Amino acid sequence: MLPADRLTQITERFEFLEARLNAGPAADEIAGISREYSDLKPVVDQIAAYRRILSDIAEAEAMLDDPDMAELAEEELPQLRDALPEAEKALQLALLPKDSADARPAMVEIRPGTGGDEAALFAGDLLRMYERYADARGWKLEIIEQQLTELGGIKEVVAHVTGEGVFARLKYESGVHRVQRVPATESGGRIHTSAATVAVLPEAEEVDIDIPAQDIRIDTMRASGAGGQHVNTTDSAVRITHIPSGIVVTSSEKSQHRNREIAMSVLRARLFDLERQKAADERAADRKAQVGSGDRSERIRTYNFPQGRITDHRINLTLYKLDQVMQGDLDELIDALISDDQARMLAEMEG
Repeated sequence: MLPADRLTQITERFEFLEARLNAGPAADEIAGISREYSDLKPVVDQIAAYRRILSDIAEAEAMLDDPDMAELAEEELPQLRDALPEAEKALQLALLPKDSADARPAMVEIRPGTGGDEAALFAGDLLRMYERYADARGWKLEIIEQQLTELGGIKEVVAHVTGEGVFARLKYESGVHRVQRVPATESGGRIHTSAATVAVLPEAEEVDIDIPAQDIRIDTMRASGAGGQHVNTTDSAVRITHIPSGIVVTSSEKSQHRNREIAMSVLRARLFDLERQKAADERAADRKAQVGSGDRSERIRTYNFPQGRITDHRINLTLYKLDQVMQGDLDELIDALISDDQARMLAEMEG
């Protein structure tokens, strides 16, 4: 049984926000009130559904004393009682604490790990997988920085992904992705193992992260040479160094002004991510890293091409649909990771 007083508090808060919105809040309050209202609406809908079943059960039980209605009540009660646990579970899930960054766009950074040219080619395969996934979900993926190898692999890529619930789903992709296959460069037909790292960072706004001018050094340079996204004849590329953290961000688009914007946006995302990681580490000091924690050093998944098999090591899930996954069919994997994460949080709330 869920605590009735907590459900009442949530409903009353929602009704208060609704009244404020209808009354026309001050301009500087609209965004905050609208966001909280939107966050609470699905919870309030689940509360209403849960209370409706409880009310229907109470009415049906009262009808048992009426000879004219008893037969109908006896028919309805088992169905209502069977529906109650499902409604209760749905409400518990709605009440789980939300990651405040879930609704944000994301920066996706992919880099080759161990494995040389083959790792760089696999990094390119991962980028194409995410491009197809973004397209399937109606998201927009924009590559904002990319360096290629001579064989067409990726030395580094940073992409900006916008759309509905981007970070909520892509955050589970952070970590080390391992591939087992026969490289195109291998003449002997031997299976090689290599890896690429993926970092998914929630996009940060200027209000989230204050970067004093004295904390950064901005250098301009010529974007040229093998692997550059553009070969420029002007000094338009920008490199920003964040002195306190040592983080270095570069952008080599054609416009120097645009490069500053991109580099600052990536820098804010990385600093925001550092703050989130620090807070998560403090909360989980007595626990091992969990699903969705974004531990960059954790090997999260193996892509075995000879067997057409993909395994997510965090939840011990193996699927024999590697071709479909590489074509962007990631929902089954991500849905399973979300369900596991929710089950863990429910267990912690009940524990």
